[in-house]
Amino acid sequence: MVDTHCHLFSQYYSSMDDLISKIKEAGIKKIIVNGCDMDSNIEVLQLVKKYDCVYGALGFHPTELVGMDESYLEWLDMHVMDDKIVAVGEIGLDYHYDDTDKIIQTEYFKKQLSIAEKHNKPVIIHTRDAIQDTYDIVSEYNVVGSVHCFSGSVEMAKQFIKLGFFIGVGGICTYKNAKNILNVIKNIGLEYILLETDSPYLSPEGKRSEINTPCNIPLILKKVADIKEVSESYAEEIISFNVDCLFDF
Repeated sequence: MVDTHCHLFSQYYSSMDDLISKIKEAGIKKIIVNGCDMDSNIEVLQLVKKYDCVYGALGFHPTELVGMDESYLEWLDMHVMDDKIVAVGEIGLDYHYDDTDKIIQTEYFKKQLSIAEKHNKPVIIHTRDAIQDTYDIVSEYNVVGSVHCFSGSVEMAKQFIKLGFFIGVGGICTYKNAKNILNVIKNIGLEYILLETDSPYLSPEGKRSEINTPCNIPLILKKVADIKEVSESYAEEIISFNVDCLFDF
């Protein structure tokens, strides 16, 4: 099992050594830690060097663009080919807040997509209240990747799949009111699904009072297998193949 999207940073967890040990004990073979800003991206580079099961994605989140300039993009361009960096992410669009600067978000989203395209790296996409614009922009580039924490319609999921994207499924699928993602899981094939936790956020049902960790991937796998009416071992086999198809470990 692989957690394709998490944020395992020191500000959230008291002992990274203990956490990594627990992740391994839970049967999680690999995790992809996603950066969001310069500080977290630098921490990603440190984590991938220290822990054998940790791989990284580097990128600048659409709500973390204050102070962004060309030097940040130059840094990304320089480090995206570092050892164990498997994707550009977390990047995208987020129109949730009233003061959103859509022009700036679009500018830096496109520039990061260009870097991914240049280096033939998959992208890990964040999209909130902006899925049509996200799709329209991504379709202009020769990139593949994952749409993290997918919250759109079945029809939009299929449109992304046609572009070569996988659908990121996390703890939200265990929530009783998560109609959208449950409907998406029912109506797309297992061969288009990736598992993620978005740790430390979005703990699955039964763990919602706790900080999320990649150890909860088996709970998400079980829910997906139940929805698809297949065994957990079969679902794990298919989804593991998806991961290996997308990310160069």
